[in-house]
Amino acid sequence: MALRDEILEQQKVISNLLEDQADPIRTIAKSIGKPASIFIAARGTSDNAARYAKYVWGYNNQIPVALAAPSLFSVYHQPPILGDNLVVGISQSGESPDLLAVLAEANRQGCKTLAITNQAESPLALEADFLIDVQAGPELSVAATKSYTAQLGAIAMLSAAWAEDSNHWVQLAAIPEFISSLFEQENQIQTYASRYRYMDQCVVLGRGFNYATAFEWSLKLKELTYVVAQPYSSADFLHGPIALVSSGFPVFAVAPQSEVLENIADLLKRLKDTHRAELFIISENQDLLQIADCPLPLPQGIPEWLSPLAAIIPAQLFSYHLTLIKGIDPDMPRGLSKVTLTK
Repeated sequence: MALRDEILEQQKVISNLLEDQADPIRTIAKSIGKPASIFIAARGTSDNAARYAKYVWGYNNQIPVALAAPSLFSVYHQPPILGDNLVVGISQSGESPDLLAVLAEANRQGCKTLAITNQAESPLALEADFLIDVQAGPELSVAATKSYTAQLGAIAMLSAAWAEDSNHWVQLAAIPEFISSLFEQENQIQTYASRYRYMDQCVVLGRGFNYATAFEWSLKLKELTYVVAQPYSSADFLHGPIALVSSGFPVFAVAPQSEVLENIADLLKRLKDTHRAELFIISENQDLLQIADCPLPLPQGIPEWLSPLAAIIPAQLFSYHLTLIKGIDPDMPRGLSKVTLTK
C-alpha cells in the first residue's frame, strides 16, 4: 500500500529536509528579513500546516499570522490590501488556481512572496519570489502524509532561521528519531483500530501547537475512513459542542506535554468521569494515559513547538489501519484526486 509506505518514509523525509534545506532556508530568512506580519494561503492538509505556522511563527518569532480567504482573490475579485505582509502559499502540488491568485495579487501589490511546496516547478513556485522545496518526493496516495510533515518541518526551520537560535536547530535535529520510535507502536495501533470498526462519528481535540494536529487527524479520518470527525480546540469544545458527548462517544485527543496540557487534561477527565466518553489519547503524560481506553504514549522530551511533527504519526497510522478494517482502499478514497484545482 502506497499510503503506509509514505507514512513510513517520514523519518527519512525530515532527515533529508534538515540536511539539504537548512542553508537555503537560512538564506531565505536573511533575504526576507523578519516580516512585520505574514499572510498565508493554503487549502486542505496544507491549511492545517498553516495553522501550525500561525502558532510557531507567532510564538517563536512574535510575528502575527493571518490565514487568507482565497475566494476574495479568485471569485469575488476584491482582495484585501496586503500592506507589508510576507505572503506565503503552502501547497503540496502548487497547482491550485485560487492560491496562485493570492500570490499573483500579492506580487502586484509589491509584497514579498514565498511558496512552500513539494513541486519546485509548479505554477505557485514560479510565481513566488522565494521557494522552499519540501522535497518529500512523489506522493502517490491521495491522502497527504509525508508532504504534510515536510511542510511542518520547513515551517519550523524557517522559524529557527528567523530566531537565530542554535538550540532550535539542535531540537529539530532530534525529530527524525522521535518519529522513528513511534513506528514501533504500529501493532498496538492496529489493535486499537479494530475497536472502532463501526465508528461513524467522533470528535478530535487539540490545542495550541497541536490545534493543527487535531484538524489534520480529523481530515485523515474523513477522507480515508468516511467517519464524520469534527476537530475542536479543547477550549472551543466547552462552548457548546461538549453536548454531543454521551456514554461511549469516541473522543480522540492529542495532548503532549505543553503549556495547555492542564486545560486539555481537565476536559478529558470531565469527559471520562461525567460523560463516560470513549477516550483515545496521544500523550506522554501518564495521568492522561491511565484514563484512556486507548492510550498511545509519545516519547519523552519532544519540545512542544515541534510536537506536531511527531504526534501526527500515530494518528496517520490509526487512520490507515481503520481504513483497511473498514474494507476501504486507503490509496484511492472515493470522490478524491491528488490535485484539487479549487478556483
